[in-house]
Amino acid sequence: MSSGFSYSSEQSISRAFWITGPREGCILEAPIAADQADVCEPWVVVQTLWSGVSRGTESLVFNGRVPESEFDRMRAPFQEGVFPWPVKYGYANVGRVLEGPGELIGKMVFCLFPHQERYSVPASAVTPIPPGVPPERAILAANMETAINGLWDAMPAVGDRIAVVGLGVVGLLVSWLASRIPGTQVTAIDTNPARAIVAEALGLMFATGSSADDHDLVIHASGHESGLEAALSLVGQDATLLEMSWYGDTPVSIPLGRGFHSRRLTLRSSQVGQIPPARQPRWTYRKRLELALELLQHDVLDQLITGETVFEQMPETMSRILANGSDTLCHRIKY
Repeated sequence: MSSGFSYSSEQSISRAFWITGPREGCILEAPIAADQADVCEPWVVVQTLWSGVSRGTESLVFNGRVPESEFDRMRAPFQEGVFPWPVKYGYANVGRVLEGPGELIGKMVFCLFPHQERYSVPASAVTPIPPGVPPERAILAANMETAINGLWDAMPAVGDRIAVVGLGVVGLLVSWLASRIPGTQVTAIDTNPARAIVAEALGLMFATGSSADDHDLVIHASGHESGLEAALSLVGQDATLLEMSWYGDTPVSIPLGRGFHSRRLTLRSSQVGQIPPARQPRWTYRKRLELALELLQHDVLDQLITGETVFEQMPETMSRILANGSDTLCHRIKY
């Protein structure tokens, strides 16, 4: 077993994608080895094979829309630089362990690491990908974690009538998970009719809108104020609207007049950075991530990966897929 590094000086340098300005980025050299002085555990070196770009949070970062008040809370686990830029940001990395503890060498692992060819992290920061999950699909693990946490916050029940508004990757995963609860009736809603193909492939009932206001649970994940207003109109008497969108520095207003109070509606936020208090005594972040990876064994989830380009093309790729109007769900980067 080895926990040290034996790379030559040439091998000790990697390359990473950095956001360098508003809607601008470039590939820069990056050291593989990190400062290990304060970490009393073995480290690993990982060769990245794929990373994933999600249009939600990464779009806000790429466009410089992270509010100053959230600079610390929005940091990715292995981010370098500070918001707004220059910053190395990302959290969906899949690779092969090249060096580290013997039981991990050669294993395919997931790590909440940015877009970089090779990197070193503590061994506890990587999670082996379970049998039955293709490594190229495992880039969805971070999004699946968000979906799991959202449903933990929402607490859907057997037989619930559920509406999910906004069918990005997280909205589709939430819809898919909720539809697997016995007896639930899930309506997946998006104003983009092109989302119907993916939704129906996941076995979901798709709609571009709904006038029903009797849902037991409504989950909003569109990232748009209009979507939140539409979601609010679908909530039934004494029911809950779970807000999963994060708007960055964009002001958002919703109509809390009308029947909001008389119908005793609940508006609740959800954020993947914290496990819901009721589950904290029994769940860790590691266990939640392991669950997310296990749930990726279904081939139908490949429908959520709608494009692939090579790492060298990242500067132009990010400008294209993070632009307004892009129809991209999860975009995969190949190394």
